[in-house]
Amino acid sequence: MFERLTNRFQDVFRNLTGRGRLTEANVSDAMEAVRRALLEADVNYHVAKEFVAKVRQECMGEKVLRSVTPGQQAVKVVNDQLVALLGGANAPLDLDAKAALIMLVGLHGSGKTTTAAKLALHLRDKLGRKVLLAACDVYRPAAIDQLESLGRDLGFPVHAERESTDVAQIAVNARNAALAAGLDIVILDTAGRLQIDETLVQELVDVKKRAQPREILLVADAALGQEAVSVADHFNKALGLTGIILTKLDGDARGGAALSMRQVTGQPIKFVGIGERPVDLEPFHPDRMASRILGMGDVISLVEKASEQYDQDEAEALEEKLRESTFDFNDFMDQMSRIRKMGGFMSLLDMLPGVGQLKDKVNIDEKQFNRIEGIIHSMTPRERENPDSIDVSRRRRIAKGCGLEVNEVNQLIKQFQMMRQMMSRMGKGGGMPPGMAGMGGMPGAGAGGMPGMPGYGKSAPHFTKARPKPRVKPPKQPRKHKKRRR
Repeated sequence: MFERLTNRFQDVFRNLTGRGRLTEANVSDAMEAVRRALLEADVNYHVAKEFVAKVRQECMGEKVLRSVTPGQQAVKVVNDQLVALLGGANAPLDLDAKAALIMLVGLHGSGKTTTAAKLALHLRDKLGRKVLLAACDVYRPAAIDQLESLGRDLGFPVHAERESTDVAQIAVNARNAALAAGLDIVILDTAGRLQIDETLVQELVDVKKRAQPREILLVADAALGQEAVSVADHFNKALGLTGIILTKLDGDARGGAALSMRQVTGQPIKFVGIGERPVDLEPFHPDRMASRILGMGDVISLVEKASEQYDQDEAEALEEKLRESTFDFNDFMDQMSRIRKMGGFMSLLDMLPGVGQLKDKVNIDEKQFNRIEGIIHSMTPRERENPDSIDVSRRRRIAKGCGLEVNEVNQLIKQFQMMRQMMSRMGKGGGMPPGMAGMGGMPGAGAGGMPGMPGYGKSAPHFTKARPKPRVKPPKQPRKHKKRRR
């Protein structure tokens, strides 16, 4: 979402860091470029104006101008102000109550129902809480059915009263049911509208008065841009929001809402939706988001994701396999599965400092990795465990089994062997970080990756046979003239 804004910031920083000293003129030029970049990203005009004024004032201070590296100090000023704009630090939920209520509000189509299920999954798996989902949308057709379906799929009880239209009473009954069942949290999925109206607001005010939720979270679509900010401001004035959940942050919108909502409403962004899967809901960390916007990556989140997939024993065992060249196709399939659970390879690129800018150049189509799985699934268990045993006849059989050409099977096996050799050399040379060894066994992961297979990346490089060296002709010798006989 922030790719365009990141590119603009990178251009500004490149200009600043390339100067031996900063002057008022080049700082003003840089701040004008920053202001335009923010406005193009749908950041609120007043928010952008105030942000640029603060950054300019800091950059013109003696601490920056007299620094040994004034350009880098200016970048630090932008980063600090961006963190402050986004909220400073992560804001946790207030759940210190028996059967604490969390009320989700927002416009129609913002993703409240799916977000309710995602939030329930996060609270159960990450915080160990027992959650009840309450269907308080009595107007949208099949809204209750959708919430009950999500509850069955993820293993959550759902409180629903199909015959009632008293939303406030449904919320009270849901809380009583949670207390009786010994559950910790109740998430209310309320109704939305295509636009804000007095009936919607009054209904939500009644729910707040009678059910007394601990958290009132606005579920806002980040793709709405400036409109999302005005919607957040309206809901905040009517209900007194305690936080915001920003959805569809993985889309191609310009993302200015994320930079404006905290400043306009005064309420923190507590969660962000980064995908369609139930696990694609993350706590919002302003410092990490600022780092990603400025193209500095997010190593902390990357390590957290990796630590969820690998414990210490698994990481050490995998590292040993890579070091001893015993990494096989079964291990490779396992790594592919773990990377997908971490959000996919392309999403991990955004978290690596400076690497996110290479996404357009690499252009890996992760869906094509299904062909890799097809090839591996066509192998026998012995062949997966011992890739070196796959001779020509076996390769023909594997190609027939997966419906692909033999040369694609050859490419996979050849590049797998090259990757295994490279990772073995890295491991013996001490270049493999402890606990992160599993990252090296994935397609496209570092130099040992496999982006070059036919069809597995539109612009990925292909391994080709080395061309023979051209013959160098010896320099011509001067001709010797024979003496003519007289």
